[in-house]
Amino acid sequence: MSQVNFGQIFGSYTDLPEEITGATVSDIHIDKRLGRLTARLTLSRFVDAASLRGAEETVSHSLSAQMPLSQVEFTPCYPSDSLSAECFETVAFYLSRRHHAINGTLRDAAVTLENDCFTVSLQHGGLDILQSTHADQLLQQLISELFGRRVTVVFAGVTEITSEDESYRQMMEVAEREAAERARELAATQAAAAAAAAPPAPEPAQVRAIKPDDPTVKPANGLPIYLDTMQPLIGSAIREVPTPMNKLEPDGGQVTVWGEIFKIDSRTNRDGTKTNYTFYLTDKTNSVGMKIWADHKRDKAKIEKLQALHKGDCIVVTAMYDYDEYAKGNLLSRPKAISLVTPYVRTDNAPEKRVELHLHTKMSQMDAVSTAETLVTRAASFGHKAVAITDHGVVQAFPEAMNTAAKLAKKGKDIKILYGVEAYFVNDSVPVVEGTGGGSLDDEFIVFDLETTGLSARNDRITEIGAVRLRGGEVLEEFDIFVNPGMHIPEKITQLTGIDDSMVADAPAEREALEQFYAFCGDTRLLVAHNAGFDTSFVRQAAERSGMDYPFTGIDTVPICRALYPSLKNHKLDTVAKYLKLDPFNHHRACDDARVLAEIFKHLIADMQQQRGITAVEEINTMLSGVDTKAVRPYHQILLVKNMVGLKNLYKLITWSHTKNFHKKPRITKTKLQELREGLIVGSACEQGELFKAIVDGKPWGELCDIARFYDFLEIQPLGNNRFMLREGIARDEEQLREFNRTVIRLGEKLNIPVCATCDVHFCDPEDEIFRRVLQAGQGFADADNQAPLYLRTTEEMLAEFNYLGPEKAREVVIENPNRIADSIEKIRPIPEGTFPPHIDGAEEQLQEITWGRAKEIYGDPLPEIVRARLDRELSSIIKHGFAVLYMIAQKLVHNSVEHGYLVGSRGSVGSSFVATMAGISEVNPLAPHYICKKCKYSEFFTHGEVGSGFDLPEKVCPVCGEPLGRDGHEIPFETFLGFDGDKAPDIDLNFAGEYQSRAHKYTESLFGSDHVFKAGTISTLAEKTAFGFVKKYAEERGLVLDNAEIERLSQGCGGVKRTTGQHPGGMVVVPNDYDAEDFTPIQHPADDPNSDILTTHFDFHSIHDTILKLDNLGHDIPTIYKYLEEYTGISVMDVSMSDPEVYKLFTSPEPLGVTPEQIDCPTGTLSIPEMGTPFVRQMMLDCRPKTFADLLQISGLSHGTAVWLGNAQDLIKAGTCTISEVIGTRDSIMTTLMHKGLEPKMAFKIMERVRKGMVAKKKIDPKEWDEMMAAMRENNVPQWYIDSCMKIEYMFPKAHAAAYIIAALRVAWYKVHRPAEYYAAYFTVRSEDFDAEPVTQGKHAVKALMDSIRARGKEASKKEQDCADTMHIVYEAMQRGIEFLPVDLYKSHSYKFLMEDGKIRMPFSSVKGLGGAAAQGLMDARNEGPYISCDDLQARSGVSKAIIESLEQLGATNGLAKTSQMSLF
Repeated sequence: MSQVNFGQIFGSYTDLPEEITGATVSDIHIDKRLGRLTARLTLSRFVDAASLRGAEETVSHSLSAQMPLSQVEFTPCYPSDSLSAECFETVAFYLSRRHHAINGTLRDAAVTLENDCFTVSLQHGGLDILQSTHADQLLQQLISELFGRRVTVVFAGVTEITSEDESYRQMMEVAEREAAERARELAATQAAAAAAAAPPAPEPAQVRAIKPDDPTVKPANGLPIYLDTMQPLIGSAIREVPTPMNKLEPDGGQVTVWGEIFKIDSRTNRDGTKTNYTFYLTDKTNSVGMKIWADHKRDKAKIEKLQALHKGDCIVVTAMYDYDEYAKGNLLSRPKAISLVTPYVRTDNAPEKRVELHLHTKMSQMDAVSTAETLVTRAASFGHKAVAITDHGVVQAFPEAMNTAAKLAKKGKDIKILYGVEAYFVNDSVPVVEGTGGGSLDDEFIVFDLETTGLSARNDRITEIGAVRLRGGEVLEEFDIFVNPGMHIPEKITQLTGIDDSMVADAPAEREALEQFYAFCGDTRLLVAHNAGFDTSFVRQAAERSGMDYPFTGIDTVPICRALYPSLKNHKLDTVAKYLKLDPFNHHRACDDARVLAEIFKHLIADMQQQRGITAVEEINTMLSGVDTKAVRPYHQILLVKNMVGLKNLYKLITWSHTKNFHKKPRITKTKLQELREGLIVGSACEQGELFKAIVDGKPWGELCDIARFYDFLEIQPLGNNRFMLREGIARDEEQLREFNRTVIRLGEKLNIPVCATCDVHFCDPEDEIFRRVLQAGQGFADADNQAPLYLRTTEEMLAEFNYLGPEKAREVVIENPNRIADSIEKIRPIPEGTFPPHIDGAEEQLQEITWGRAKEIYGDPLPEIVRARLDRELSSIIKHGFAVLYMIAQKLVHNSVEHGYLVGSRGSVGSSFVATMAGISEVNPLAPHYICKKCKYSEFFTHGEVGSGFDLPEKVCPVCGEPLGRDGHEIPFETFLGFDGDKAPDIDLNFAGEYQSRAHKYTESLFGSDHVFKAGTISTLAEKTAFGFVKKYAEERGLVLDNAEIERLSQGCGGVKRTTGQHPGGMVVVPNDYDAEDFTPIQHPADDPNSDILTTHFDFHSIHDTILKLDNLGHDIPTIYKYLEEYTGISVMDVSMSDPEVYKLFTSPEPLGVTPEQIDCPTGTLSIPEMGTPFVRQMMLDCRPKTFADLLQISGLSHGTAVWLGNAQDLIKAGTCTISEVIGTRDSIMTTLMHKGLEPKMAFKIMERVRKGMVAKKKIDPKEWDEMMAAMRENNVPQWYIDSCMKIEYMFPKAHAAAYIIAALRVAWYKVHRPAEYYAAYFTVRSEDFDAEPVTQGKHAVKALMDSIRARGKEASKKEQDCADTMHIVYEAMQRGIEFLPVDLYKSHSYKFLMEDGKIRMPFSSVKGLGGAAAQGLMDARNEGPYISCDDLQARSGVSKAIIESLEQLGATNGLAKTSQMSLF
């Protein structure tokens, strides 16, 4: 509104000062719902807060008749020249009105204003409160708002006060009482106003919390939610103020709480009449579950509203809080009212934003707890233009960060990802000899050692100096002196060294002791120490404090020992002494350590002279490798990618550090970094960085400059990040922590290197630290509960952190320099766009030649039009999009396997491709069901859905030549494999025999080269079940009793953190020949095992799945079983019938096996049949009574889908709505069914895609789009039950995959019916891991007894025991069919094969419990030497253990053999 006079708005108030009544109103806002009026007054001169407060009360009272006002607030705007120290009390009042936490801390403060700097001298302490609330920054902003002046605020005076002080207690009591009272009053006012003004609850889909007036301002109610934004969802408006969850009393009763929903469970009762919804809520103080039962008929409206709630929603609930017997804890139940509410979310309101250059995601192994998506999204919401990803040693979060940035860009939120890593950096250029001195190895050396009060040369002091003068290998004299450190010696140091305060009380002070040491050294300038950097830094610091020079050259014996004695597990002083067979000594006393080190150095001199030819000190650095890069402790270092050259160099560094220089961590050496530094920006990192360590260790300025020059930017971090140094005695106080940062800034200024303030982010928000605390506690970190504030800060928060640098310098390090770094970095993609298949010369021509030739061989020449058109369409699409090479690779792999006697099975949707069938890649024929004559090539196709599968066609003879016709075809559209436009990257999964799988991998390497073929990498993260264990352990160790909901929340928060890496069981990644692996991904060993000979992709294979070729060469039992079935029977699996009636009977009865259900304890004959033998599938078959291949295919699809059988198809079949043949069983059947109904192919394809991915069921589809699809289905008479079924499906199985499974099942089932003994022999040869020869040898009653005893124990039985019971069930079935198992025989049993012997099955050595593969082979090989003469002879020749011999004896395998080879004379 335009500016008007105060009197014009509020009338004339004679009792108000003229300065107020004459003020102009520049803004006014009335919130009728809250009864609140706010206005900004522009005053001609300064008016204090008391006068303005009186004006507020007067106006509120005067207007009460016209409108109910509970609050009137005026914000003054003063002339800038009216600002003085006397104004501070008014400024403090307005600050306290906005931020209650500072109440009391500014009372009685003395204030001065000079040169636009307010110095606030505190009288009651509270600096920590002011700093934690960023009060100085808030004051600066407020003064700028009130007076239009930019000033600096500095706190002085009594900055610290203990909680024991009476003044502190009084101050805090008053502050807490005032804050609580204000929060209660305001919350009640807001809740009541919201309730009074709340409109009727709209429809569920429309209910959303109201947006707050100003989301940048924290709620003034003391809660992290805006109560005035509540919108009722269920019940009436809520008037009560929410109680924090950690304050809920277990006694129960009605409560009101607020919480964010972090999990939703729903469970429908058995009769399908009610659903139990459980909402898990947290307000971050604790968590609680809310259980709601809803009747499907009576509570339809409630169910709609409950289903409108989603994870992440914030609600206020009034409900009963009682003990729940089922949950074994208190729950909210029977909610009286539920309202949606808007939570407060931190925002970055600075006009100029910072950029974070140091950030960790969940890919920082067991360390950081927020995802890349969460952190990048938050940085974008802050308005930051860029954010770095710098995980520890890895770059595995790059794909997620890239994809998140792409999603945000589509929403108009551009953010640049700065790709990088926090490397484990080893400075391999550190010299063994440090200094300018030199001379012969036969010259004089001072070998010395120190004892100190701690580890910091800057803060700790020397307590003892021990030294030995050594010349020509002889000890000339010794020196030892205690030093009074002038400080208490910590207990832990006394325990280590034996030196306590009493022993040094009368000792010389530091300078005097140092002078005596210098006098002992005389003219000798060569100091020798073990880990010399530590000892010399203390001498150097002491000399500096004493005003003395440091003229020495230091020689470090640790790297010399590493170079000369590399076989030692470590090179500690006592380890080396023991290796050199020196006398025991009193370790950790300077005098004794120096004496022993002198003896060691004598050996080192001799070995350097004799082994390396070193004769002078100057030659040590050049002729002796000083750094074992795998032994020294690495520093942290930030590497950021500047451009594409830098990206590839970073990937090369990651590869090298993981494969060539891994020891506990992937280590990057300075030498390697210098080699690959182009395109990289190097930062000095955190307190674990080389530079910061050197500063803390008190290194001299010149050395600090030398270190800093290596870096492109230097880092400083908030004091809280390094506060652990105070606890550990590394730093004296916070002022020293500030000084560390100031030293970094001085170095930056001196060397013209930008200094950047970073957060070292490990979690997104302050309250997320609990997740990292739990993780670290579970890993044994003693300081897990002392979490540093490693959260992603806003610009204002960071400026407040560094206000001690002054406003200009703070702005430079927080905003300017990080932005300069970000601007110098190009926008890049860590994974290139497009697909990059490998190259095979002539792949297109080969594929066409093979497929056309095979098609004509089967269907004749010319081909039937339906065959020609399908093959032509597929080949055109495959060749056009560059996929021919993938088909040819698969064809070559399959051909190679078949040549070695192993058939190959297909899986996935590759069977949708007729080209794959003709190339021999898939056994599934996707053409429409058809007859085909092998002799004259007559064919007949059924293209209108008359039959579900060609295997279901009735037997028929060829009308042309009279030969029996073959039957094939399953009507699977090609689009499900390569997309409707044929441009979807194909995924060819092949099942190789387990025995052949490794050879398939080797063959792939022979095709493309071992340096271009890698195993597909995987990333294993902390599962929620494992995280649950971490949480329970954390609680138990601390004596905490956590609610189940809080355990669930903490488990969720810890879940998903990277634990280790691995490899896909069959995935092979092929890099094109004209590219390097690092053009796409770094390379590493699985599980970071440096001893592994396997190399995997560093990225999880899903991340690069659509970029470079991944072959799924999976190991599977079925091809191996095929091999043994053919070997034992002489009948090819390719010749068995797919339409044998007896085989089909197996799926509903064991009758074809010649037994009854009672005899084998199973109602079907499908035990041991792949995919058909589980209890779940057996019950499905009994429910559906399948009669055809198409029915079985449906069952396979239903058993592998999600939300397709239970609560969907099963109900439809039971109700008689449809049959197994008609329900939606596979994804492809949706498309074909809809096309047969008359829908356009493209519409049918779109519906299939949306349904199979669960987009409809999960409401992730545009409602308008789904309405159009339903309309299209209804126009073509698709029944409503079919549409309803589509709306429930969450995942659907490919028809081609189901067909491959059923083909395999029918093939082995044929042998089970017609060649039973051979079938069981082949089956157990491949799956014998749970076979136990002992009960089998005893007969079927023993087998049955073992099976029943295990199953009687239910879930108490272990997984291995349950697997044994399942195996024994199959053995029992075979025995009931009359199959006989022959016992293990020393001369007839195979090592692992179950061999056929006169129609019976001979058990192998591997069937003996506890006998492994090597032992079994040893027994088989041993008999080649002739008959055994005794058990001793058997054991000696086979090499098996005595326990194995005893097992063989128990089985009767050694009957007739003497125990021993010794002869008895009596």
